[in-house]
Amino acid sequence: MQAKTGQLPWTTKVVYGLGTVAFGIKDNGFNALLMIYYNQVIGLPAAWVGGAIMLAMVADAALDPIIGQWSDSSRTKWGRRHPFMYASIIPVGIFYFLLWQPPSGATDGMLFAYLLLMTSATRIVIGLYEIPSTALLAEFTKDYHERTELVAYRFFFGVVGGILMGIFVFTVIFSNDPASPGGILDASGYGKYAAIAAPLMAIAIFVSTIGTQGRIASLVEPPPVARQKFWLTVKEMASTLFDRTNAPILVGSIFGSMAGGVNAALTIYMQTYFWELTADKIALLAASGLLGVALAFVIVLPISKVFGKKRTTLALYAVTLLGVVAPVILRLLGLFPDNGSPVLVPLLFVFMTVVAMAVVTASILVASMVADVTDQILLKTGRQSEGLIFSATTFVGKTVSGMGVLVSGFILALVGFPEGAKPGAVDIAIVHNLAFWFALATLVFTSIALIIMSFYPVSEDDHQFAVDEIARRRAAES
Repeated sequence: MQAKTGQLPWTTKVVYGLGTVAFGIKDNGFNALLMIYYNQVIGLPAAWVGGAIMLAMVADAALDPIIGQWSDSSRTKWGRRHPFMYASIIPVGIFYFLLWQPPSGATDGMLFAYLLLMTSATRIVIGLYEIPSTALLAEFTKDYHERTELVAYRFFFGVVGGILMGIFVFTVIFSNDPASPGGILDASGYGKYAAIAAPLMAIAIFVSTIGTQGRIASLVEPPPVARQKFWLTVKEMASTLFDRTNAPILVGSIFGSMAGGVNAALTIYMQTYFWELTADKIALLAASGLLGVALAFVIVLPISKVFGKKRTTLALYAVTLLGVVAPVILRLLGLFPDNGSPVLVPLLFVFMTVVAMAVVTASILVASMVADVTDQILLKTGRQSEGLIFSATTFVGKTVSGMGVLVSGFILALVGFPEGAKPGAVDIAIVHNLAFWFALATLVFTSIALIIMSFYPVSEDDHQFAVDEIARRRAAES
């Protein structure tokens, strides 16, 4: 689809991006709180928690291409995407709230099943919004650089929403002492968190969905859906997903998501036990993400115009790797400030700001590159497959990120990390082993992702040729 009008108004960009606040809140909760809550607070073994989270991601991810293909082939007066987006609003709030209300006195098996069910349900209903909404990116604009700008709005609101919720959690809900009443190891705070986070997620999705509804009338009507046998549809889906223009992103995201999953699950352990930070300092470091996303929002368009999307992305992957691994390795070598040093938190703040900036900027550019792939596929096949292509990236990301979380659970088990552990009371050898495996896993997975992504072939000239040729063909058919 291509909009009948020119540049998108800034109000559309803002409202479109606002919905990702829900995704940001969910990611913050899953990344920063879910593992430590079910493991250290509820008492479910870390490997079980990691296994439940991984299986939930796999179950959710398996449905993503179906949702994407379904929305591609939908034809309603509300457009192709919005019926799915509206359908997600109420279930998102309900399931995310229930996720943080596990049954008391339950066995490990029951807790595992409950965590698996609620995590799966939350992810699936979020996907009902996120996949169709992301697909709108390629439909709202064909401009090579405006796509990057539109993605930047999505990431800005998503990251800022998650960070602000994280700051709120560690400054208002939880106290500084992790083991004290009201601390991060106190179960009562998680109920308060759920009662605030769940409604905010539903509201963000509602505002974004209804706010972008009016743009549907300005889009070119898609062609009728061709009826064909199921196996032919599956064959077309496979050829689309593994086209040479899409495969480097698809495969590279496997290893990038593995690194992300490990970092998501173990960062709170590193902050609590390796760096021995209190809740207020963790909140301060979370605020570094605000500065990072602000910098990303400012620099992404200028640097991608100068160096191109692919080169900029590869450089940012390298910066991310260095920013995550360097402080840990330097500490293990005795070359980083000790815990309690007045310069420790400022140094960590700088590193985390750089990492946040690099991760968000790279993620914006990757999403913009995926949008450019949709035009290459349309030029080659004549099929508009925005939902399928975006859902495939999401599919891989979720599935393999879940494997990253599972790897984290195995790392915790491998080093013999105790349950119910108090900061400062864990054997220093165990903490150092955890840090070593954390750094090694990040190094390996990120490096492989960087190498594979280097094979992405679409340049700005390639994109412009595809857009012009598609427009020429449509004009000839009309």
